[in-house]
Amino acid sequence: MLKPNNEAEEILKKVYGESSAYWTKMRALNGLNTFHSSAKNVTAYGGFLKMTGISSSEIVVAHDLKTVPSVNKDNYLRAYPLEQLCRAGSLRSRSVVFTSTSGSTGAPFYFPREHAVDLRSSVYHEMFLRNARIDPDRATLVIVCFGMGVWIGGIITYQAFKMISERGYRLAILTPGVNKKEIFEALKNVAPNYEQIVICGYPPFMKDIVDEAGSHGIDWKKLNMKIIFAAESFSEKFREYIAERVGIKDLYRDMMNIYGSADLGTMAEETPMCILIRRLALENEALYKKLFKEAGRLPTLAQFHPAFVSFDEEDGRIYCTSDNVLPLVKYAIGDNGGVIGFDEVERIFSESGMDLKHEVAKAGLADTLAKLPFVYVYERSDLSVKLYGAIVYPEHVKAGLQDRSFSARITGKFAMSVRFDGNQDEYLEVNIELSPGENGSELMAVEIATSVLRSLTEKSAEYKNNADVFAGRVRPRIVFWPHGDPTHFKAGAKQKWVVK
Repeated sequence: MLKPNNEAEEILKKVYGESSAYWTKMRALNGLNTFHSSAKNVTAYGGFLKMTGISSSEIVVAHDLKTVPSVNKDNYLRAYPLEQLCRAGSLRSRSVVFTSTSGSTGAPFYFPREHAVDLRSSVYHEMFLRNARIDPDRATLVIVCFGMGVWIGGIITYQAFKMISERGYRLAILTPGVNKKEIFEALKNVAPNYEQIVICGYPPFMKDIVDEAGSHGIDWKKLNMKIIFAAESFSEKFREYIAERVGIKDLYRDMMNIYGSADLGTMAEETPMCILIRRLALENEALYKKLFKEAGRLPTLAQFHPAFVSFDEEDGRIYCTSDNVLPLVKYAIGDNGGVIGFDEVERIFSESGMDLKHEVAKAGLADTLAKLPFVYVYERSDLSVKLYGAIVYPEHVKAGLQDRSFSARITGKFAMSVRFDGNQDEYLEVNIELSPGENGSELMAVEIATSVLRSLTEKSAEYKNNADVFAGRVRPRIVFWPHGDPTHFKAGAKQKWVVK
């Protein structure tokens, strides 16, 4: 039985019970409070404000925060000693856990966090369990396939589910990390003993697990699976592919994508309503354009609790504010996207001739509805390449690789780069990982190049124009690599989609 009157339960009651106006007010209050607390108690932030000519006494209401400069890794985190970046004395006097960034855009940075961040993560994960109709009184196995060690994914997911189990859920937790052999052994020998199974991992890695399980004697259809993804975006075709292979029947409840970071932990989650909105937007161009600023790119859509991490957007850039051992105010995390309140999403639906709550009820999701604000996030703009002036985003190439005619023969992982031929003409090279036992043929390379080119020209007006102007030159060149080749597809590491 669930334990009553715990802190997480009180938070969850508000999540499902409060109005959009309540969360808007909390979002403003959290930003203001974190600003003043940091100005007063964090040496580095006080120094940063002084250097930029900002007096904290002049920041009275939330709107005033627009005048406050944003912080980032270069102008703030790497500009001050770690102890000065943290609340006075907190680095040594509390139970602190360190996790590292991946270093994909520079040298790794080590972020300290305390209990509150793990609690927030556990609330998001319990929301998923409730939405997925996981019975707390039935034994459930959680398999954590995120990287362990200094990276946040594995450790914070383990800690979240450990805290949930202490609140009364009957959870067994297994942490193989990215060790495929151990994951398959767990699915074969441990999972059949449980009525409910939650598996967590990076999207491309989970596709590997899903595709290769059969050769290890695992029958997905005999397991009652739920899946938690994190770390990057994926398409609805990808969701459908995974659901079909695993035997998941409810696309809205049984899979979730988390928006998180080493910087701030679990920041937002893809609720069933988010998935519904995303899928409806893909069917309705007018709705899509009103919801998302970049019509040619499909973002991750998630809801966030403003008292945990509050998001703001300026000029298409996402800024985060959150209190922790190392508080961050208007932190430029490096992502692009936007922030929308629940009331605003309702209005946009109404303008498009639809009723959001009716659509949620029609999909059988009324019990999952929370009026938390939304954040939508695109793949990072600094992780892209340019070909003849047109920006090439990884998600556009991903979409081209999801054709059913060859999706089972490749893992979906790739590394793209712009190269130059003997005439110094540039071209897009896409290095593709083959599925185990597959040999890439010339015919398959032609099919994949055609599919990727189609995706790029459909989703980017610049690329389409270049395809007309530079006939033949913007057609991708496909290079196949054996499964697990360390050149581009190092086992256990997060995939690097772009090679600079």
